[in-house]
Amino acid sequence: MNHALPTLHDIEAAAQVVYREFAPTPQYRWATLSARLGADCWVKHENHTPVGAFKVRGGLTYFDQLRQHGQLPREVISATRGNHGQSIGLAARAHGVACTIVVPRGNSVEKNAAMRALGVTLVEHGDDFQASREHAMQLARERGAHMVPSYHADLVRGVSTYWWEFFRAVPSLDVVYVPIGQGSGACSAIAAKLALRSRVRIVGVISAHATTYADSLAAGRVVEAPVTTVLADGMACRVADAEALDVMAPHLERIVQVSDTEVAQAMRMLFADTHNVAEGAGAASFAAAWQERESLKGAVVGTTLSGGNIDSSALAAVLAGG
Repeated sequence: MNHALPTLHDIEAAAQVVYREFAPTPQYRWATLSARLGADCWVKHENHTPVGAFKVRGGLTYFDQLRQHGQLPREVISATRGNHGQSIGLAARAHGVACTIVVPRGNSVEKNAAMRALGVTLVEHGDDFQASREHAMQLARERGAHMVPSYHADLVRGVSTYWWEFFRAVPSLDVVYVPIGQGSGACSAIAAKLALRSRVRIVGVISAHATTYADSLAAGRVVEAPVTTVLADGMACRVADAEALDVMAPHLERIVQVSDTEVAQAMRMLFADTHNVAEGAGAASFAAAWQERESLKGAVVGTTLSGGNIDSSALAAVLAGG
C-alpha cells in the first residue's frame, strides 16, 4: 500500500507548512548515551515543538489539506491521550475552527491543561483511548462535526517531515527505533525512508502492556489487546489501525516490546544524560535500543524523544525510583 504514503514532493511541501509554525527540531549525538550503548546514539528531539511532541506536524498538514480542498469545517472533534489533541487544537485555532477533544477519565492533568490553553473544549469519557474514540465519533455524528482520526494519510504527510529531517541530517544511520501508538510515527518513518531511498532499518517499538500492533502484525489482521500500561499513555492503544498495519507489515524489520519498568529506566537515563524530559512513550525508543544494546555495538543508532509531556508528579516519581 505504498500509494497511501506521501512522496518526497509531498513531504517537502508539508515541511513548508510545518515551518510556518516552527523550525526543524534538533538531532544530537549524545556522548553519554553513546557510551552507554557502545554505539553512536542520535536523539531526534521532537520534544522541542510548540506542543512538546511530534504530533503537531500532522495536525498542521491535516488542516492545510482541508483548507486547500475548501473543506474546513466549523467544528472538529477527535480523541486523544494528549499529544494528538494538542496538535489538533493548535491547528484548529490557527484556522479559526472550533475544536472538541475527548479524553479518557483520569487522563494526564497537564496534557488536559495544555489542550484547554489552546482553546480546546475537553470532554472526559471512558476508561481508555478506544472508549474515548468511539464517543468522539458518536459526538461528531450527532453534531455534524468533522471527526479527525488518529491515523490518516494527511497526518502521516506532516509527521513524515520529522523523519525526513532526521534521515537527511544523519544519512549514516543504520537503524532507528520508532514508538508505535496509533501508527502515524512508524508509517511516517517508512514514508521518509522510501522517499529518500535510505538504507536505514526501521524497528517498531510497542508497550509490552499494549500489544495490539505486535499481535496484529503476527496474525496478519487487527487483533484487539488489553491495555495495562501505566506510564506509556502515548502507546496505550487497544485496537490497531488496519491501514497503518498494511503500511508497516512489509517495512518494519521487527517489533520490540518494552515494559513500563524499562521505559522508566530509559526516562531516567535520558534525563541524566541529556537533561531532557521524556514522557513514557517518548522514552520507548531509547528503551528498545537499550534492550538490544548487545547487538548494536559500533552501529549508528537513531532514537526519538517523541514527546516530553508527562505530569510533574509522575516525572518526580520516576526520577525518584530506580
